[in-house]
Amino acid sequence: MSKTAFIFPGQGSQYIGMGKDLCQNFAAAREVFEEGSDTIGLDLKKISFEGPQDLLNLTANTQPAILTASIAVLKVLKAETGFEAVCLAGHSLGEYTALFHSGVFTFSDAVKIVRKRGELMQEAVPAGTGAMAAILGMEKDDVEQICNEASALDMVSPANFNSPGQIVVAGSKKGVEAAVELAKEKGAKRAIQLPVSVPSHCSLMEGAGEELRQYLEGFSLGDLDIPVVSNVEAEPYPGKQEIVNILVKQLSSPVRWDDSVRYLKAMAVESVVEVGPGKVLSGLVKRIDRTIGIVNVEDSVSLKKMQ
Repeated sequence: MSKTAFIFPGQGSQYIGMGKDLCQNFAAAREVFEEGSDTIGLDLKKISFEGPQDLLNLTANTQPAILTASIAVLKVLKAETGFEAVCLAGHSLGEYTALFHSGVFTFSDAVKIVRKRGELMQEAVPAGTGAMAAILGMEKDDVEQICNEASALDMVSPANFNSPGQIVVAGSKKGVEAAVELAKEKGAKRAIQLPVSVPSHCSLMEGAGEELRQYLEGFSLGDLDIPVVSNVEAEPYPGKQEIVNILVKQLSSPVRWDDSVRYLKAMAVESVVEVGPGKVLSGLVKRIDRTIGIVNVEDSVSLKKMQ
């Protein structure tokens, strides 16, 4: 039997209607949405199924909504197929879903934590002063050089190493705008600002990270029952004692998604299941290594592919 990893999506994968089909067809999914909503006092069904989009896109809402939708998929997938993974990974926020599945967090703790994480990130940088941009068709070294040059104007650095030729930068609005212009001048296929106000995974999030540390220290953590590859190190968490440090560091460090997928491949993982809304990670995995089999599960139609 081939080795399979589960991977979990992060912010940017949300869409209105996510989780609705599963809730209509499976009690297990409905229970997850109800528990999540009751835990944080937010109607996650309404926001996820009806929107409006700008309400769903608020970081403090997006994070618990995606986590809840992903865990609803996971519960149904497990109940209907008995399928299990040998290794887990998640993109930014998705790492919390992976840690839940590994046994580190209960669901109610996980949804509280990501709600708080979203609030801290939203509050860390005044609206309109931070930015992120995707730079397509450039190598890591070139993007790092561009960020170094643009930083003369204001803070900007690589935030997501998503796949070869797809790197996201984050920082102050001025710094990101300068990096976009430089990237265009130096031959990027495309360099476009993203419709987000929170500059994730850069030094502007360090203060939010320290507040997150204080919050995380109030929770009791379980052991890692399944290895979870961290975004920060692109290798599995070494143990329970490092979980808080790594999650704090994750907020202000680049997401090394390309290296994380390569690690899975090096561990003889042959297939990957994207568990949760959308197919963003499936597309990235294909670009990183075409020899890895990939399938996404987010509704009853895609679930049938696993049965």
